[in-house]
Amino acid sequence: MPEAIQIKNLSFSYTPGKPVLNNLNLEVKPGEKLGLIGPMGTGKSTLLLHLNGILAGSGMVKIGDTLVENRSLADIRRKVGLVFQNPDDQLFSPTVEDDVAFGPLNFGYSREEVAKRVRNALEAMSLTGFEKSVSHHLSMGERKRVALATVIATNPEVIAFDEPFSSLDPSMMAQLLKLINGLQATLVIVSQLFLPLLSCCDRVAILNKGSIMAVGPAQDIIRDDELMRSNGMDLGFYKKACRAFFNKIPGRFLFTMKYPSNKTK
Repeated sequence: MPEAIQIKNLSFSYTPGKPVLNNLNLEVKPGEKLGLIGPMGTGKSTLLLHLNGILAGSGMVKIGDTLVENRSLADIRRKVGLVFQNPDDQLFSPTVEDDVAFGPLNFGYSREEVAKRVRNALEAMSLTGFEKSVSHHLSMGERKRVALATVIATNPEVIAFDEPFSSLDPSMMAQLLKLINGLQATLVIVSQLFLPLLSCCDRVAILNKGSIMAVGPAQDIIRDDELMRSNGMDLGFYKKACRAFFNKIPGRFLFTMKYPSNKTK
């Protein structure tokens, strides 16, 4: 069953005196899909790494009724799966089958149960037939799907994604969105690509200067130009580009709107 996430007064620094997370508070409901956005370098990936105890700051992180702390790490890592931005950070075994089996084997499941979980995870990711393939010989989109299969094979209650849509062509992105929308888990998705987030997230939270600056329905947050701009995410150019495209304005005119000195002749 999907679990809730509670984060209270979370602070963390890699270097003393330079907080990356600063008294951060956030709640995610069971089964919710939450998008996490913000400028580069504001601690989004750092926050994800606190969800299963890879990093530990001051404050409280709770998954369901379980506190994330040293004595609960084995249980927490059964509950929380992380999908890294670069799948090569997650894939290290000789074959796809071995990569996907690693988590269930590490959690002590029988060989029969591991084989069943691997089969189901590969089928869910449209990777049946890739069992004996070498993960690092696959395309980026295929490697991202293998990385997700390694996580869903453990059937976690919470899945955290770090930039899942980066480096994907439109067809691969559409396929990944379909897979994400079908997952029965609580999801936290970090992404700089806002349109995919609107396609899969119930709410969006803005992380800036180490704290959550706003949380709300995804469309309301991304439509709030002043809120987005004040947190380092000005979408004005992209909105103009979309209007120009749908109004069939010549592409060169986009730049005359933003830079009047560059007049077309």
